[in-house]
Amino acid sequence: MKLLTIPTESHPGELLAVTQILGDAGINIDSIDAEEEEDGQGLLVLSVNRYDEALRLLRAAGYRPITEDALVIRVANEPGALAKVAARFADAGVNIRSLHIARHQNASSLVSLVTSDNEAAARLVADLIVMQK
Repeated sequence: MKLLTIPTESHPGELLAVTQILGDAGINIDSIDAEEEEDGQGLLVLSVNRYDEALRLLRAAGYRPITEDALVIRVANEPGALAKVAARFADAGVNIRSLHIARHQNASSLVSLVTSDNEAAARLVADLIVMQK
């Protein structure tokens, strides 16, 4: 899965603008996280069903999305499950650069993550991988 990280200004209507650009083109947002920094800047992190088209449209609208390859893993939806996964990376010296819980599905959760070494990360969580790109 590829993630789009979009630095934005933090003001009313910014989320509307990005989601409308994608919605008007018929692009479905599979997951999205929005964060606001204290300095008035924001970040939107999302995955979409038509990545290349979304990237092109957002750039044409003046946004500067940052693209990252992500692993999608399935973990148990229970306390401590994410810590067990994080321990695998820590023990191997692989840094987790970003992590997003994309969806809860009853007994499990889908988690997307970007690491300092996605090839090594894929080996560390080969038993949990749902999607890799």
